[in-house]
Parts: sequence; structure tokens; C-alpha cells
Amino acid sequence: QVQLVESGGGSVQPGGSLRLSCAASGIISRGNTMGWYRQAPGKQRELVADITTGSRTNYADSVKGRFTISGDNAKNTVYLQMNSLKPEDTAVYYCKIVVFTPWPPRDYWGQGTQVTVSS
Repeated sequence: QVQLVESGGGSVQPGGSLRLSCAASGIISRGNTMGWYRQAPGKQRELVADITTGSRTNYADSVKGRFTISGDNAKNTVYLQMNSLKPEDTAVYYCKIVVFTPWPPRDYWGQGTQVTVSS
């Protein structure tokens, strides 16, 4: 059974930093894509950043230069370093893994972790 466990959320003042972690268990294959999404109240879930097995990264424009995604493909873990946080970054952050083996690809989601940026 695939499980994604997130940690590292919390409350921080504007300009502060947080680091999110996500570990996937129950997955034997490697070469998967992992990423972070977020959903603010009343808004749709949106991509924050993702990283492929070749360490190619993709970021939402709103977080470029402030957030950094990294991962350990062999361990199916992913991290999100969030710096210079803004109140508009407040949301529930979800980890996702796209497992390609066996085909077809399947998505798995974590339970979410709350990030609140407020003075």
C-alpha cells in the first residue's frame, strides 16, 4: 500500500522560512516524479513545484526564486525549502508522486500539511 507522509508545516511570520518533507513508502520502482501542490481556502489546488527523476525542476511563477524543491529519487523522498514566505503562501500543501512503473502512471497524494504565514 502506497503512503505519503508529509511533515514540516506550521506557522511563520512574513519573510520567514519553512522546510517541508515528504516520504513515500510502499513503492518499489524508482524514476518517479514528485511534487508539491497547495490549496488555499476557496481556491483550486495548484502546482507549486515538481522534480523528475533527472532532477529537472518546475516551479510556479509565484514561488520562483523563493522556493527550492529537491529530492532523493532512490528513496522516493522530496523536500520543499520555502524562504521569504508571504501571507499569500498560506495554504494546505500536498505532496504528490507519479509512479510510472508499472504502466500506466498513477498518482498518489499525501494527507496535506498546513502552512500559515501571518504577522
